[in-house]
Amino acid sequence: MDSKKLTLSNGTPYFEHQDSQTVGPRGPVLLQDFVLQENLAHFVRERIPERIVHAKGSGAYGTFTVTHDITQYTKAKIFSKVGNSCRMFARFSTVGGEKGSADTARDPRGFALKFYTEDGNWDLVGNNTPVFFIKDAKKFPDFIHTQKRVPKTNLKSATMMWDFWSLNPESLHQVLILMSDRGTPYGYRHMHGFGSHTFSMINDHNERVWVKFHFKTKQGVKNFTDEEAVKMAGENPDFAQEDLCNAIENGNFPKWTMYIQVMTQEQAKDFRWNPFDVTKVWFYDDFPLIEVGEMELNEVPVNYFAHVEQSTFSPSNLINGISFSPDKMLQGRLFSYPDAHRYRVGVNAHQLEVNRCPFAVNNYQRDGYMADSSHYLDKPNYHPNSFDDIKPDPSYKNYEYELDSAHVANYNRNENDSDHYTQPGLLYSKAMNAEDRDHLVKNIVGSMKGIDGPKKEEIINRQLCHFFRANIELGMKVASQLNVNIDANMMNHSK
Repeated sequence: MDSKKLTLSNGTPYFEHQDSQTVGPRGPVLLQDFVLQENLAHFVRERIPERIVHAKGSGAYGTFTVTHDITQYTKAKIFSKVGNSCRMFARFSTVGGEKGSADTARDPRGFALKFYTEDGNWDLVGNNTPVFFIKDAKKFPDFIHTQKRVPKTNLKSATMMWDFWSLNPESLHQVLILMSDRGTPYGYRHMHGFGSHTFSMINDHNERVWVKFHFKTKQGVKNFTDEEAVKMAGENPDFAQEDLCNAIENGNFPKWTMYIQVMTQEQAKDFRWNPFDVTKVWFYDDFPLIEVGEMELNEVPVNYFAHVEQSTFSPSNLINGISFSPDKMLQGRLFSYPDAHRYRVGVNAHQLEVNRCPFAVNNYQRDGYMADSSHYLDKPNYHPNSFDDIKPDPSYKNYEYELDSAHVANYNRNENDSDHYTQPGLLYSKAMNAEDRDHLVKNIVGSMKGIDGPKKEEIINRQLCHFFRANIELGMKVASQLNVNIDANMMNHSK
């Protein structure tokens, strides 16, 4: 087999790759050694800005196949016929840790999916939990700061986390999930995924329903205990990455079943809670799961950086027949995610292989860093024009609707929506078994023991009040193991 010539980035072959050009065998290195200059210059620029959240991640390509008819709810072409399929890409991740952190850490897991459909790329960017810590994107930077590092010591802080959570009772539902064994999943193959937010679907009759997306693992749910997760973090901080790659390479392709929950606009008006509140779930008894299709991951990317690190996902990447909702957190993400990608990867990130729509992209965006003109060539960069054949298609017009109010204000997110305790209480008493509850309490206590400083008692007591309000037994067990004396005031707060 003929060997390939070693070349510079401009294609020029060269020989001297190991030794720099110097004045004499021990002399100084010459600036004219352009091979040295190019290789070093490229090397120090090999890293792009790390994701602020979801930095530690794993990804794989696969296939999504429609198995059930949901055309009564959506006109999205991918769902137009049972048997339709498309290529897809999935990225799983921890949320708070840096890129080099352990992927078994106690943390929610990102569950980001990209479907390459004939109507464009559809991104469903969720987590392995059906709820989130906050319900308004304005609070997101503050929340994430509490999951990162203290400015002075650059250390993680249980005090910081529990201070924020205790001051934001809307976080309780997610906190209980995080502190359960679901907060330390056994890799990525054995966890469920959720779109988390409320989205909408629009059918051929221009009728809209509200939906939630669910992905149930076909490998069975499996979690680490806290001790097992901590042990694995020391033994193999890349456990989840290795587990996913090994499974696919060995032909043991992981699969998930996609379901939706559907709520009509009339049902939304009478729903007990705000149906667009991401800290709440819709009960299966009221809104049953409707099976849609199957997702299978069967290909490890050939280059991690090019495909996983440079992959970009945004809930604003929607397709005709699937749309957003008034969910305040979702509305914030519609701006924040693409903005993050423009900063981190560049304004032309959509031209990279993992992000590129494989069917057609016809628009008038041009130039910027790393612009590739192989598609645009000399086509006009303005519209309308007399030269190209691009025409807006009226069948893709936005869904039109009336808003409930024309009054603009900074509304209190919890006004008439302050029940932060019923669903967490049911999670503890109904969804968890005795072992789950024991592990939850143990994990909460282990974490809260890390609270220190002059506000320690205040933070602990404030959080205990939330536990009591959700479930008396939960509050009593946590308080007892923290050696906190229960007073009447705390108990009254639980009523």
